[in-house]
Amino acid sequence: MKRIRFAIVLASLFISAICRAGEGMWLPLLLEKLNEKEMKSLGMKISARDIYSVNQGSLKDAIVSFGGFCTGEVISSQGLVLTNHHCGFDAIQNHSTLDKNYIRDGFWAANHSQELVNPNLFVTFIVRIEDVTAKSLQGVKEGMSESERQSIIDKNNGEIVKNAKRETYQSAFIRAFFEGNQYYMFITETYNDIRLVGAPPSSVGNFGKDSDNWMWPRHTGDFSLFRIYAGKDNKPAAYSPDNVPYKPKKSLSISLDGVAENDFTMVFGFPGRTMEYLHSAAVEQIVEVNDPAKIAIRDKALAVLDGFMRRDEQIKIQYASKWAGISNAWKKWQGEVLGLKRTNGVSKKKTYEAEFQKRVNSNPAWASYKGILTDLENAYAELKPLGLARDYFLEITSKIELFTVASQLNALVRAYERGGTQAYNEQLTRVRQRMEDFYKEYSAEVDRGLFSVLMEAYLTEQPQEFVSGYAKNIRNPQDAKDDMSRMENLIYNETPLTDQKKLFDQYLSKEPARAVELIKKDKAFQLYADMADTYNRQVAAKLNPIQERINQLQRTYMKAQMEVMKEKKFYPDANSTLRLTYGNVKGYQARDAVYYDPYSYLDGVMEKYKPGDYEFDVPEKLQDLYRRKDYGQYGQNGKMPVCFIGTNHTTGGNSGSPALDAYGNLVGLNFDRVWEGTMSDINYDPSICRNIMVDIRYVLFIIDKYAGAGHLIKEMKLVHPKKKAPVKKAA
Repeated sequence: MKRIRFAIVLASLFISAICRAGEGMWLPLLLEKLNEKEMKSLGMKISARDIYSVNQGSLKDAIVSFGGFCTGEVISSQGLVLTNHHCGFDAIQNHSTLDKNYIRDGFWAANHSQELVNPNLFVTFIVRIEDVTAKSLQGVKEGMSESERQSIIDKNNGEIVKNAKRETYQSAFIRAFFEGNQYYMFITETYNDIRLVGAPPSSVGNFGKDSDNWMWPRHTGDFSLFRIYAGKDNKPAAYSPDNVPYKPKKSLSISLDGVAENDFTMVFGFPGRTMEYLHSAAVEQIVEVNDPAKIAIRDKALAVLDGFMRRDEQIKIQYASKWAGISNAWKKWQGEVLGLKRTNGVSKKKTYEAEFQKRVNSNPAWASYKGILTDLENAYAELKPLGLARDYFLEITSKIELFTVASQLNALVRAYERGGTQAYNEQLTRVRQRMEDFYKEYSAEVDRGLFSVLMEAYLTEQPQEFVSGYAKNIRNPQDAKDDMSRMENLIYNETPLTDQKKLFDQYLSKEPARAVELIKKDKAFQLYADMADTYNRQVAAKLNPIQERINQLQRTYMKAQMEVMKEKKFYPDANSTLRLTYGNVKGYQARDAVYYDPYSYLDGVMEKYKPGDYEFDVPEKLQDLYRRKDYGQYGQNGKMPVCFIGTNHTTGGNSGSPALDAYGNLVGLNFDRVWEGTMSDINYDPSICRNIMVDIRYVLFIIDKYAGAGHLIKEMKLVHPKKKAPVKKAA
C-alpha cells in the first residue's frame, strides 16, 4: 500500500509540474473552450466572449500590433494608442535633434495639429481568426521532404487567403502552430497614418536604462502615446492632412483602483517567439554554448559603444536605439542562463522526456514514437559546432555596420549577374532608399572601433575552418596587437562605403556594368563577400539539412506529446500572433533571503536618484511633485504607485501590451520581465517568472500632473470598478 500511495503522489506531482498556473499564451478564439472555467476560478469577472468576439465589439478590437514589433491598445474614442516608450523610441528619436531633443526632454502635442507624422509606422487590428488546418494540410503525406511538404502547404494557404471573405481594405495571413501541426488564418485591418502624441523624457520613460533593464524592483514610466488617423469614412488611408482621428469599435476603460497582490490579471498582445517544447539537448546547448558566445560578443560591442556615447552627445543620439537593441538581448540571455540553471531547466526537461518515453514504450499504438527523443538528441549533437559558428557570423556581421552596406552592394551585384541592367536598376532604387536612412544614424569612427574588436573575435575565437580565407590573408599573425589596427586601416581608409556621398558618387552613379566592376574591387566588399561565402559553404550548407531534420522530428515530437501527455493542456509557442495570458499579481523569492514585493513606488525613484546621471537623473518638476505629495487622484494612501509584477507569461512583442483586471479594465502596461525569469521563453517556472508592468495610474499622473496634458486624460474613460465611485476629470 505504501508503494501504491507513493506512486500516486509522484504522479500527482508530475501532473502539477506540467500544468503550471500562469503559464501559457492562449489563442483568444479558444478561450471559451479551453480556459474560461479556470480564468473565472482565478477571479475573472467577464466572459471569454467579452475578450474575443467576431459579432460584437470585444477587448480584441482595442488591441493592435504596433509597427509589427510591439503591442499597443486603443484608450479613447478618438483613436489614442498607448504603448511603451521603448516601442515608440524610434519615432521619438527620428523627430529629435540637438535643438528639439524629445528623447531628453519629452514631447507633448497640445492639439491634433501638433501631432507628428511617422512614415512607415503602422498598427494592425485582428478582425477574426479561423482554424484552416484541414485545408492547409490537404495533400500532405507522411514521408515527404520538408521542401515538398512546405510547397504544398504554401500553395494551399495561397488559395485559402485568395478566397477568404474580407473587405477590400482588409488583409489575410496564415501562421503555423504547434510546429506545423495546426494552421490559423488571421483577417486584419492595417492603418498607416500613425502620429506621435506624447512621450515623457527618457529620465521617466527609460529611468534606470541599462542598469535596471530586466530587473526588479523597477521604477520606469515606460510609455508613449500615438494616435491612429483614418480617412473620413473611418477606413485605412495613406497619410493625408485631411485624415481624421480613428473611431474604434472598442477602447479600453481605465481603472483608477489598481490591483492588490493575488488579484487576477490578463495581458493581451502579440508575443514574438517562444520555444517551450524543445528537447533537453537543445536547452543544454543554449545554456552551455550559444547564449555564452552571444553574450561575450555583445560584451565587446557594448564596451566600444559606451566609450563613444559617453564622449559625444551627437553619437549618443545616433546610437541610442542601437545600444538599446544590443544591450536588451545581451542582458536577457544572461538572465536566461541564470534562470535555467537555478530552476534546473535541463534536468526537468529530461525528467519529462523520461516519463514520455516510459509511456510510449508501454503502448504499442505509439511504437512509431519510440526513437524520436534519441533522433533529436543525435541531430542536436551534429548541430552544436555549426550553431556556434552561425552565432559568431550573425552576431559579428550585424554589429559591424560596414558589412550592412556591403550586404546591400552584394544584393546589387547578384541582381546584375542574374538579370542584367534592368534587375540592377530595380534593386538600386531599393538600395538607395535603405542607404539614405542608414547613414542618418551611422558614424564611421564608431564602426571602426567595432570592427577592430569584433573581427579579432571572429578570427581567433572559433575553429579556423569557419573563418574567411580573405580575412586570414590580410591579417598579420606575427603581431596580433598591431594586426587589427593594420587590418582596420586597410579596410576603412580606401573604401567609400563609410560615406553616403562618396558611395553614391563613386559607385552608385555609374553605369551598372562599371558599378559592379568597382564594387567587386572594393576591399571592404571583398572581405564581407568572402565571409558570407565561407559561412554559406562551411556552415549554412551543412547546418540547414540538419535543421530541416530537426524541424521534422520536432513536429512529430510535438504531435506525440499532445497524444501521449493527455493530462497536459498545450498552448502554441508564440509566433507574433494575438494571444492572451493570465495570472495573478505576485511577488517572488529572487534568491536566498531576498523576497520582492509586487509593487514599486515613486519613493524608489527618489532613492535611486543621482543628479546628472544618465540613468538615474530625475526631472526637477517630478522631484517637486514628490516633495509636495501632489499625486492628484492617482496616488494611493499617500504614495504614488509606479510598477507592479505578475505571473503572466510574456515575451518580446508583448512590450506595450495592456495589463487588464478581472473586469477587462486597463490597470497597467506590460514592458519587461524580471531578470531571473527571462528563461520563460524556453521553460516557464512559476516560482520566478514574472512580467513587469507600469501602473496605469503612474502613466496618468505623468500625463496630467507632470506634463500638464490634461486634455489627453479627458479623452479617456476612467472607472472605479472596486469602489463604484464617480471619477474626477483632469483639471
